[in-house]
Amino acid sequence: MARTHKAWAVRTARDRTEAPARARLLDAAEAVFARRGLGPATVADITAQAEVSRAGFYVYFSSKEEIFRVLAGRVRDAFLAAQEVPGVDGDDTHAVAEASVGAFIAACARHQPLLVLLEQQARTDPDVRQLWEEIRERPVRRHARYIRRLADRGEASPVVEPLAVARAVGGMCAEFARRVAARPETYDAAVHDVTTMYLHLLGTGAPRAAGGQAGWAERRSQS
Repeated sequence: MARTHKAWAVRTARDRTEAPARARLLDAAEAVFARRGLGPATVADITAQAEVSRAGFYVYFSSKEEIFRVLAGRVRDAFLAAQEVPGVDGDDTHAVAEASVGAFIAACARHQPLLVLLEQQARTDPDVRQLWEEIRERPVRRHARYIRRLADRGEASPVVEPLAVARAVGGMCAEFARRVAARPETYDAAVHDVTTMYLHLLGTGAPRAAGGQAGWAERRSQS
């Protein structure tokens, strides 16, 4: 009997996590927080934006603070996913660099207003602070491990320690993403420029000619 109840509870939790209404609420919350800020935003604002009832909101989240923290986790996961480049030859360092830089810039640009709010909220909310540190540090350290593997295989000769290269590339992506958020048409040029600088820091030689990057609109929809 207990086993049946547990299985039902697990299934219910999974169904709630994957429900389209939950995704709509998350998208709506990000838009509302970006427009109004965390303090002035209300659950009513979010449900109106998502076209979900107030009762429907509480099926998935207990408060606007909880949905804000879930959004922070979603941003963290988007940045980690940017380092995974399905469909790209993993042995082609230049292609991997271009694809991952493009995905990271797109994710940063898409979530720019929320990132500003997260940094602000992290100063006073310990839970958000922990997520903010993960957003900043986990992709960088994962990237540094990748650079070390390239160096160990003799496929790169980083100009400085891998962790420093990873931090520099992350900083460049974030800075160019701020510009792309304001002017989406600069996306392709931003990806090319950051990729060129990244490959120089890796010590892998000059990149191929610009071109072939997915357009900003396509990357934005995928991030």
